[in-house]
Amino acid sequence: MAIVIWVIVGLALWHLTIFVPDHFWGGIVGALLGAVGGAVVSGAIIQVILGRGLNDADMVTFFAALPGFFAGAYLVYWIGERNEDPEFQLQD
Repeated sequence: MAIVIWVIVGLALWHLTIFVPDHFWGGIVGALLGAVGGAVVSGAIIQVILGRGLNDADMVTFFAALPGFFAGAYLVYWIGERNEDPEFQLQD
């Protein structure tokens, strides 16, 4: 149940990326993968640290996905923005 919560939190918050300029690596699909992937990773890490199983779900399970969402979405945004910058482009 906890994995479902992390995925849904990442998916729900991914919808907020429409308010950010589209510099995500891979476009909106890259933003989706970064948001959901980050939410699942941070949720799993916090769940293991707290010593809980995957069937234990409460508000902590919800809040555990938030740092990963922000980190994953920012990482994909940063990579995409860096790839668009001509200073970082490879020369032929």
